[in-house]
This record gives sequence, structure tokens and C-alpha cells, in this order.
Amino acid sequence: MTVQANKETLGFQTEAKQLLHLMIHSLYSNREIFLRELISNASDAADKLRFRAVSDDSLYEGDSELKIRVSFDKEAKTITVSDNGIGMNREEVIDHLGTIAKSGTAQFMEKLTGDQKKDSHLIGQFGVGFYSAFIVADKVVVTSRKAGDPANEGVRWESQGESEFSVEQMEKPQRGTTIELHLKEDAVEFADNWRLRSIVKKYSDHIEIPVVMEKPVAADEEEKQEPEDEVINTATALWTRSRSDISEEEYKEFYKHVSHDFADPLTWSHNRVEGKLDYTSLLYVPSRAPFDLYNRDASRGVKLYVRRTFIMDDAEQFLPLYLRFIKGVVDSNDLSLNVSREILQKDPQIDTMRSALTKRVLDMLSKLAKKEPEQYAAFWKEFGQVLKEGPAEDYANREKIAQLLRFSSTHTDKPEQDQSLDDYIARMPEGQDKIYYIAAENFNTAKSSPHLEVFRKKGIEVLLLSDRVDEWLMSHLAEYDGKSLQDVGKGELDLGKLDSEEEKQAQEKVAEDLKPLLERVKKALENDVDEVRITHRLTESPACVVVAEHEMGAQMRRILEQAGQALPDSKPSFELNPDHPLVQKLDRESNEERFSDLAKVLFEQANLAEGAQLEDPAAYVQRLNKLLLELSN
Repeated sequence: MTVQANKETLGFQTEAKQLLHLMIHSLYSNREIFLRELISNASDAADKLRFRAVSDDSLYEGDSELKIRVSFDKEAKTITVSDNGIGMNREEVIDHLGTIAKSGTAQFMEKLTGDQKKDSHLIGQFGVGFYSAFIVADKVVVTSRKAGDPANEGVRWESQGESEFSVEQMEKPQRGTTIELHLKEDAVEFADNWRLRSIVKKYSDHIEIPVVMEKPVAADEEEKQEPEDEVINTATALWTRSRSDISEEEYKEFYKHVSHDFADPLTWSHNRVEGKLDYTSLLYVPSRAPFDLYNRDASRGVKLYVRRTFIMDDAEQFLPLYLRFIKGVVDSNDLSLNVSREILQKDPQIDTMRSALTKRVLDMLSKLAKKEPEQYAAFWKEFGQVLKEGPAEDYANREKIAQLLRFSSTHTDKPEQDQSLDDYIARMPEGQDKIYYIAAENFNTAKSSPHLEVFRKKGIEVLLLSDRVDEWLMSHLAEYDGKSLQDVGKGELDLGKLDSEEEKQAQEKVAEDLKPLLERVKKALENDVDEVRITHRLTESPACVVVAEHEMGAQMRRILEQAGQALPDSKPSFELNPDHPLVQKLDRESNEERFSDLAKVLFEQANLAEGAQLEDPAAYVQRLNKLLLELSN
């Protein structure tokens, strides 16, 4: 950092430099969005001033007519965007313009692939904002003064978008922010009246704050009249207009304004509620997940307005956490203009609105799933794991959420999660009264689990779960459409009517006949297992391990242990397949040492098949090698 008088020269964050370089190159083919982003920021600044002035109208400083001005100088090759909004002081300028003002920049950078096409989509997830100015400018000068600060005490920020920027105090009688872009040679086309107007109409027509430009006059009239400003956007809050008056393109551009996303939304819902409560909502489902989607502490929520007056960004009280990806606006006619986050948490009206808005989002997703399955598949790929948090967090809507869930299944044996619970039920054979599933560390482990063998033999479908959230999800989703959900890796297997009486009697007889074998195995594995029993869930494997019905599953246990959480000891049951040659050999084995080795090898192999790690892999290898040598002699 260098200092001269009150001027400081500082360096950008390392991540900011990298992101800036990537953004300039990735978005080059869509450069005109720089104006959309700067106008959007100016609109936010005006909204924030209006909100603060509700309790302190001196902040208007005698000028309550909020507006955004766009101007250009063709000869000087500059474009200027200015507003009379909230403005910034020196510290805020350094904070907002000297760093990427978004948490998690480092994690975002880690996701970059080096593939420009893929990374340009990530840029859209991150939001481009102020830095989009450098797509068209090789130098950007920002002057700002915060509303309410002493008159003339402004700040000037300047950068060429490379490694550093400068900040210095300056005189600025007017509050607000002015951004002057010194255009690159290949961007001079933007210093044109009609070009700028067309961009504003295309991207920012919905901005409620008036966007003004100097009214063009004929060449022979220039000396006869003073320049005159005119508003070039509709300057009406889009959500207050009738749905029939709003084009699809306008809806999409408004989404980009409220979300700072680069991509179009997947779908949206615009609704006016009148009655006990009076409010309007415009809610969007993004097409791509933000990079910080799984950070449950990240800012989230909709923009809140009260009677068209902006109150706050990220009003999280209106939707549950599992719908944190939803963007949009809620405008209430009933709330107080002085409402705060704390008041929102206690207001019973908010609970009513939250319930209604949650159902609206779920209905919107349900409609998408039924009418546009390909679009819904795209949604699920981006947001499915977050939606799986829903049944645990929102008991009232558990059935609605469950209807939206998608899973992999033995019906297709593909890793794509494209099967719904309704699809599963429609394929259930007569006599089946449960929805069967298995949870494992990954798809291949689930697909290859020995627990599926009898289900495949009988043609019974099983859901294959491998997301980290899945077992937690199922612990809160005990039934769907009147049918219980059963983990095939837990408890004793009971196929109900899917097993004939003859099969059940034969199973009981085998179990009785092999009681001596079970007792010998239990003694050999007394430190490792809770129970040893005969199984009829296996057709090809010799043995499997089974968790007790109400015990934590193996997948969840591994996740918690990896997170460093202390858990009580738990021993599985060990089940043997009486028809397998190795089990039959075990039954005939008279040498107790060899019997013990073989029993332990079968137990350890059963654990490996479930994706578990052995406590003593070296001992397993030694036992296995010993048995192999004996067989070869």
C-alpha cells in the first residue's frame, strides 16, 4: 500500500483479481450486461435510501426525487451512470469495491475448471455486479458520498482493473454514487444515445426508479434549446402490474435484477393475495444452483417491500430453509414500514404468509414436474439434495415434498435420480405393501449390495440411495401414500404376502436345523456381532451384516464419525445364507481354529460389501491368505 496526502493505493484480493480476469473474458460475448448491472446496483442504492429515510427523512437532504442518470461523451469515450441513492463512505468504498463483496470467494474459485464455457455459467451463479464495468472499460472512476454525511466529504475510487486501485477524499456536494467508464477501443460503440437507450429498455425497463437520459434533439435545434432530460424506462414496479401486461422477457430480466444471476430462471409464479392479508409475490426458481447453496448460513430469502417501499434484501422469514434457492419479491400492504428482522420473526402474519408462499413454491414445482419433466429433471440435478431436507424441516408439507423427490432405482439400475415415489408405487406387484430402499456410500455400492439379491430374484423394485442426506431424509419420511418405507439393510426381512406360507415354513425349519452352527459362529464373533441368524434375503452371497431396525444406518454412522462426532458402540446382526457352499463348508468344519478364521473372513467380507472400512485390514489379509494356502495344499 502506498499513501500520498489522503490518497491510498491498495491491492485487490488475490481471488478478486482472478475472478475479475475470468469474468471479463467469459462475458465478453454479452458485454452489454454491464449497464444492466450498474443500473441494478443504483436502483438498490435508491431503495436503501428510501427505506432509511422512513425513520429519518433528513437523509434526502432536500431532494426526495430519486433517479438514475445515464450519459455519455463520444469524443472522450466515456459512459457515466450516476444515482442519488444512499451512497458510500470511504470504508464502504474500500470494502465493496476493493474486495469481491460476496462471501465464499475462495470456494467459488476452487470450482472453476479452466473450461471457459463452463466457467461462464459459474460466473452467472456468483453474480457479476459492479465488476462487469471492466468488460467494456479499461479504467473506472467512482465518486460517492453517503447520505447524511457532511456535505462535500466524498470519496473517489479509481482502478484499471488489474492489480490495484486508489482511494482518496474529494469534494462531492451531492449524495449518491457516480461511475465513469473509460471505454476500451473495441467498446466505443456503447457511447451512443440509441445504443444505451436500447440496452436500458431491454434489461432495465422494469426498474421502479426512473432512468433518465438527455433527450436527443435534431442537429439544427441544438443551439436553440437547453438540453432536456427524459425518463427512458417504464419506472413502475413490475410486480404491481397485471400478469397479462408483462412479457416473458420482462419477467426474465426482472429475475436477473433481483438475483444478479446471469442465466434465465427456470420458472416463476406471480400472485396477488387479497383478503385477511393483502400482498403480492413474484417468486422465481433459478436454472442453476449458486456456488454457496449448501452453506446453510449464507444469506438467502426474498426482497421485502411494504407498499412498494423497499425494506430489506434476503428476508429469510418468508420461506423455509430447504427452499433457500428461491429468489423474488414479496410486497405487503399490511406490514409496518418500520418492520425489522426481529419483528418479522414474531409477527403471526408472517407465519401465515410463509405457509402460503411455501405451498405456492411447492405447487409451482409440482406443475413443472407434471408438465415439463425435462425442465424438472434439470431442476432436480441442481437443487434435489436441498429439497431432500424438506420432510425433516416441514412436517405440514411432508407429503407434497415427498411427491417431488426423485431417486435412483433397481428399475433402471442407472445413477440418474429420475424415479418418483408415485412411479415406484405404480409398478408395485400385488401383495407388496411397503416401499423398499437401501442407503449406501455411493451408487455402485448400493446397486451391488447383497441385500438386494432376493428382491432382484422376486422382481421387487428397491430405491438406491447414495446422497449424504438420504438416510437422514428417510428417518423423517416414514410413509408415503399410506405405504411405509423400509430400509432393506435393517432388521429382519419380512416380505409379507410376497413370501408364500410354504416359503415361510421352509425358512423356519432351516433356521431350527442350523441352530448349532449359529451358536458356533456367535461364539467366534462374540466381540463383533449382536446376533447371528439364518437369512433368506441372500441368493448369491454367503453372508451379510444387518443393522437393527431402530439403529442408525451404516451410511449415517460413517458420515458422523468422519465429522468427528462420538457415537455409542453398535454391533450389527450377522446373517448367513444356508444355501451357499461356503456356509455349508463352515457347518462341516470340525477344526475350531479354521472355523473361527472362516467365520471372521465371511464377516469381514460382508462389511466390505457394505462399503465399510475394516478395523484391522492386515489381520483380514493374513486370515484370507492362510485359508487360501490350506485350500491349495
